[in-house]
Amino acid sequence: MNPIEIILEHPGPWLAWIIPILGAIMMPILGKINHKLRDYGAVFFAFLALVSCISMIPYLNAEHALGDIKLITWMTLPNGTPLEFGVLVDPLSILICNVVAFISFLIIVYSTSYMHGDPHMDRYWFLFLYFIGSMLLLVLADNLVMTLIGWEGVGLCSYGLIGYYYRDAKERWLGGPPPTKMYPPSHAGMKAFVVTGIGDVFILASIFILYQYAGTFNYAELIKHSEEWLSHMAAVPGLISIMAIFLLGGPIGKSAQFPLHEWLPEAMAGPTSVSALIHAATMVKAGVYLVARMSPIFYIGTWNLHLPEAQVYFIAIACIGAFTAFLAASQALVALELKKVLAYSTVSQIGYMMLGLGLSGLSEGAFVAGLTSGIFHLVSHALFKAALFLCAGSVIHSVETIYMSNMGGLGKYMPITKILMLLSTLSLAGIPPFSGFWSKDSIFIAGLIVGTPLAMVLYLVAAISAALTLIYSIRYIWMVFYGDKSKFIKDLEHHGHHVHEASKTMWIPIAILVIVMSGVSLLGLVGQAIPSLNPEIFIEHQIDVTLENLHVELHPTHVEGTTKLLAYASSATIILVGGIIGWLFYWTRKINSWEFVTKNKILKPIHSFLWNRWFLNDLYYLIFVQGILALGKVIFDLFEVKIMIPISDYVAGMSQKISKVTYSNIEEGIIFGKINTSFPKLILSVYQNFRKTQTGLLSINIVYIMILFAAMMIWMIYFGGL
Repeated sequence: MNPIEIILEHPGPWLAWIIPILGAIMMPILGKINHKLRDYGAVFFAFLALVSCISMIPYLNAEHALGDIKLITWMTLPNGTPLEFGVLVDPLSILICNVVAFISFLIIVYSTSYMHGDPHMDRYWFLFLYFIGSMLLLVLADNLVMTLIGWEGVGLCSYGLIGYYYRDAKERWLGGPPPTKMYPPSHAGMKAFVVTGIGDVFILASIFILYQYAGTFNYAELIKHSEEWLSHMAAVPGLISIMAIFLLGGPIGKSAQFPLHEWLPEAMAGPTSVSALIHAATMVKAGVYLVARMSPIFYIGTWNLHLPEAQVYFIAIACIGAFTAFLAASQALVALELKKVLAYSTVSQIGYMMLGLGLSGLSEGAFVAGLTSGIFHLVSHALFKAALFLCAGSVIHSVETIYMSNMGGLGKYMPITKILMLLSTLSLAGIPPFSGFWSKDSIFIAGLIVGTPLAMVLYLVAAISAALTLIYSIRYIWMVFYGDKSKFIKDLEHHGHHVHEASKTMWIPIAILVIVMSGVSLLGLVGQAIPSLNPEIFIEHQIDVTLENLHVELHPTHVEGTTKLLAYASSATIILVGGIIGWLFYWTRKINSWEFVTKNKILKPIHSFLWNRWFLNDLYYLIFVQGILALGKVIFDLFEVKIMIPISDYVAGMSQKISKVTYSNIEEGIIFGKINTSFPKLILSVYQNFRKTQTGLLSINIVYIMILFAAMMIWMIYFGGL
């Protein structure tokens, strides 16, 4: 079959990412024709991408699974292995791409109102649609090279979208409030590009190592032949561990996990719709998807080949995920910017996803449970976090401030937004029966299934992080929608600006997200009695089918009822502890949180530590920015000034002296004095002597002719011709 026939036979996996990219290219053209045509066109292209993804849902049935569809061969690599262009259509990719397309479409609809009147919408829509297309390509790619193309497309577009307000108008800066340092949007975009690029270098190195031993970039082939090439790789001590760490470098950077997490809080510099896109279903989820996609290789290495080095993959990402969940949750406790609180929350929640994926390899029987928990929380988080960011955008759009301390009492002005944000927050905080409770609980269950000392420590860290999540959730909801109006809002009203509810175009997409989230929540509750309706069971089945199609042999552990009860008890304890603290400090204000902290000699430095982001951001700037600049100055002062410049001056002086000697002796003495005068004299002498032979007499000329004729005859006699 030729490529066109292959695409026409199964158009969904191809059109899902081709259409948004074509739409991105069309945006400047449509913008020249008509602005409304361009805006509606963006919505239309996003809708077609969603329809294409939905068309793949029937393939979730194992009997109709498409698997790896190869379109063309790009090139034949040096060892004779073909690099092919194809898509991998299995339950994992179908599930993720539908989440991406659905949420991206709703955010685009929201953007038509939120970004209304912006003079640079051609650029906005181009980057937005190209971002969506790149993310869907990343998810559907059947090999690591295609994944990297989508991966870098997402990174490039995120740079443009985060730094969208690149002219750096003062009202677009974030951080603060003063005297805390603030950052312009262009700086934030560059920071995201550089930090995620560091992770990309690591993943590129791991891909080179993989190819050297496996001879292929294709996911299905990598997994199918993993026992062979992992055995060869194991012959080099430490190589599997290095490859695993390098491979995780990309996801750690893209998904903003420690230590490459500091770019995400500044990513709030872009429009809120961009924040929702990056933080909900796309860029930061790319790392989670790749970790899940590659995990069967290391599961086989750990439990089939019994290679301890292969388990480094799971241990590393589980520890990083748990620590990041706690780190970011603690920072969210003190942040004053509404979007930054949600940004820290995203970093923390992705930590939970990474923890679930890491737990999957710490026990042979926990693989499916761990993968299921990570993917389930990805889906759940995508729904409620997209809704939260869009609600935050509506609030900021209405009150014209990013600081929660300038809000307060907005519930009576924005009742719809308040209800939608409250419901989404209940899911974020893990309150039953909302979806966040079921997905977080599945991670706790995975930890209990593993049951090792390490798993229990990680379980405890995750539980503490969940309590912190509930506390900061209560804090931001109260500061935004409850309590008294701030002086800032009173001043706004005094100057004729009245806080109002968001437009229908903005709150309807949020309502759809909340309705879907509530549906998942309800199914989670009903699923406790009717397992066939349980979304966790559904995702678990899809993971089973995915691994079965990839021929991964599994030995799952049966989850006992007591294990679930213990997880539920842990969640109840978390809710009780976090709820009481949040209730006392924020909801009822029986304890003034600021006075409580500032008057305590222990809590005050802790607050400063958290406010300054554990000083990690300052440390990174000190080492990698000021440090490099300082090193450059030292090199200039010590090497350039004291060594290179004197050498240059000496060489320049010597060159000047040599040139003077050369000029006086060679130029003047030989070339000018001898050659330039002697050669013309020689030519003139030859000319004068030769012209004497030209008498002009016919008899003399005849003699010359006879001499030439005689010479020619002699030549012909001795050499046989001219």
